[in-house]
Amino acid sequence: MLLMEVLGSALLGLALSAAAVRALAPRLPSRRVVLVSGVLGALFGAYLTHFALGPGQYTLMASFIGAVLVSAVVLSLLLRPAHASRRRPHRTPFSLPSRG
Repeated sequence: MLLMEVLGSALLGLALSAAAVRALAPRLPSRRVVLVSGVLGALFGAYLTHFALGPGQYTLMASFIGAVLVSAVVLSLLLRPAHASRRRPHRTPFSLPSRG
């Protein structure tokens, strides 16, 4: 059962990171870093969930959910901000435009 948790979590992390690379490639670092981070985040999430819940009958699905959540958090930390050209210019709060 533990082998199933490890393999399933690794596959879920790989699938999530591959989807992130496909959808957000310009905002992420290299493909290898993203794929490795997604898998390692999922493995850590499964371990953390399994450790928190302890041995039991229904820990497989909970470990998968924990793996996906931690992997998503790790991948979100890799995102870079969008290009500055899309942002509006920064104005001070309550400032009036100058006419000069």
